[in-house]
Amino acid sequence: MEATFKIWETSRNIYLKFFDNYSLEQLNTIPAGMSNNLIWNLGHVLVSQQKLVYALSGLPMHIPDSLFEKYQNGSRPDGKNTQTEVDEIKKLLSEMVEKTKADFEAGIFKEFHPYQTKTGFHLGSWKEAMEFNNYHEGIHLGIMMSIKKFL
Repeated sequence: MEATFKIWETSRNIYLKFFDNYSLEQLNTIPAGMSNNLIWNLGHVLVSQQKLVYALSGLPMHIPDSLFEKYQNGSRPDGKNTQTEVDEIKKLLSEMVEKTKADFEAGIFKEFHPYQTKTGFHLGSWKEAMEFNNYHEGIHLGIMMSIKKFL
């Protein structure tokens, strides 16, 4: 799991740079022809990891329900995030890496409810969920790289 966590931590560090390099207006901008924005992608990877790793393990997620509702699969951004919301996402993106690593080391992930992703991946274990999470975050990083070309 060491490599999986290292990849994830590196990915999250790349994501965190978006907060420093883009204004609130830019984070909220939905470019013409696109269906989402930078901040939606950042919120989405946060809530997706919590669902894939915690909820599917039968454990409570460590994010507010309001964030889950706003950024879950099938949601769409409204382009009206406040700086307070952006700051919360930034904080949680960083904190959840350490929280998940600590929970893994403490051995709290004991069960897993198999899950079929919309992209056709079958996740049968917690380890597979973490590996898929890295793949998923890579997809959204690519989307964000496309979005930033229009800002």
